[in-house]
Amino acid sequence: MPTATRSNKPIYLVLGCTVFAAAAQVLMKFGANHPMPAFDPSQPFVFVKALLGNISLLGGYTMSAGTAFLLILALRDGELSMLYPIIAMTYVWVNLLSMYFFDEHMNVWKASGIALVISGVALLGRAGSKARSRAGR
Repeated sequence: MPTATRSNKPIYLVLGCTVFAAAAQVLMKFGANHPMPAFDPSQPFVFVKALLGNISLLGGYTMSAGTAFLLILALRDGELSMLYPIIAMTYVWVNLLSMYFFDEHMNVWKASGIALVISGVALLGRAGSKARSRAGR
């Protein structure tokens, strides 16, 4: 009797989601640092023009939409209970990118939190792989 094997493609898609989501957050932070005029209801196009000219902000929102699309593809073929915890890796990437791009500093609490997130994702992944191997027997 052939065993049913599951593809790792959904896991790779969700890992891609975490990288895209972290990059999107960095772009949004860059975009938020650009000066924007206050919204004036009598001249809404001034605000819209400034918003459309903010490439970093638009890029961040576009990447967020791409993240949602990848997540939809991953969830179509994967188990939600296994895939969704992987999204916590976004916090790890955001911290590392923030240190690089914004000179934010790592402290013991952040490092401990990152270690806990990675450990938790690894534990859930291990539990999921054991459950899949039992189901395939």
